[in-house]
Amino acid sequence: MHSFLRKVISPATANHGLQQFRTVATKPRTAVVMLNMGGPQNTDQVHDYLLNIMTDRDMIQLPVQSKLGPWIAKRRTPEVQKKYSEIGGGSPILKWTDLQGELMCKQLDKLSPETAPHKHYVAFRYVNPLTEDTFREVERDQPERVVLFSQYPQYSCATSGSSFNAIYTHYKDNPSNGLAKARWSMIDRWGTHPLLAKTFADNIRKELEKFPEEKRKDVVLLFSAHSLPLRAVSRGDAYPSEVGATVQNVMAELGWAQPYCLVWQSKVGPLPWLEPFTEDAIKGYVKQGKKNFILVPIAFVNEHIETLHELDIEYCQELAHEVGAEKIGRAAAPNDHPLFIEALADVVQKHLASGVTVGPKFLLRCPACVNAKCSASKQWYKELCN
Repeated sequence: MHSFLRKVISPATANHGLQQFRTVATKPRTAVVMLNMGGPQNTDQVHDYLLNIMTDRDMIQLPVQSKLGPWIAKRRTPEVQKKYSEIGGGSPILKWTDLQGELMCKQLDKLSPETAPHKHYVAFRYVNPLTEDTFREVERDQPERVVLFSQYPQYSCATSGSSFNAIYTHYKDNPSNGLAKARWSMIDRWGTHPLLAKTFADNIRKELEKFPEEKRKDVVLLFSAHSLPLRAVSRGDAYPSEVGATVQNVMAELGWAQPYCLVWQSKVGPLPWLEPFTEDAIKGYVKQGKKNFILVPIAFVNEHIETLHELDIEYCQELAHEVGAEKIGRAAAPNDHPLFIEALADVVQKHLASGVTVGPKFLLRCPACVNAKCSASKQWYKELCN
């Protein structure tokens, strides 16, 4: 078996934008594959990124999608490229996910020596490192265990489901599974983990300190999550209820001390989506006399275009000026918060120790599911993990 070189990034230097490396020759016993949609690292990748999203029927369903999807991707590319150029030229998701994975595995090696050494792998859905390429790397390393770890704490068929389906499709199209001897398992949702709530609560407290003391008790917390088409909700997608559960945990951690509301952002297209939209909620509350807000990216675990541009620029700056808000702050995403790294390691360690390879909730389809791939994929995972 070949060894690989693991790079370990020190949190202190990472916080200063530097990456320090030390190399340790080892062979992974446990592979932790971190699943996310990803984001273009530069503006040249934007078109292909959008194309992959717009042609993925797990993510979005369009009429004549093979033609309309590419047309929408081409049409939206210049606008989206401009937005990425305004946040530094690319998405930081890969940087953050890599750092989170390194720090998580460092803790896991101490927490679970019987499954060590652990190595993280990043598997993005729509941009490099793509899921299929990542699994070729995992196959080269030949770990004893493979843990599929969704980086969406709250499950949705459009996000987590799409990533899990992509793995199924890869091995369906390439049946010679190079990891057939490995023990597979999956973590498909973890939005109620107590350390996740503590992370968000701590970031909210830090943002509250930026408001004048006499106004803090009236600051409205707007928990903003990516919206979802109502037809997906009507089919039984668990995402809205799971996001709501995370919000309740965070507010309990804060002692229910602030006014708050769950709102939804990033609607795409003309069909009805979950509301109230973040923008409309801000406008509505300002009309009611509320002037101070904190936006909380409750369904995102790291910074990306929807926090750095949509929340920070479009809402905290432009919309605040437009509606006359006194201050719209934004709580940081979990990123490399020590409590969040502890949460990641604890989720995986408890999963490894539990003996549960796939949860019964994952194997249950939405009551009005219309996706044939979903049925085949869940059956494949049931057989693979058991």
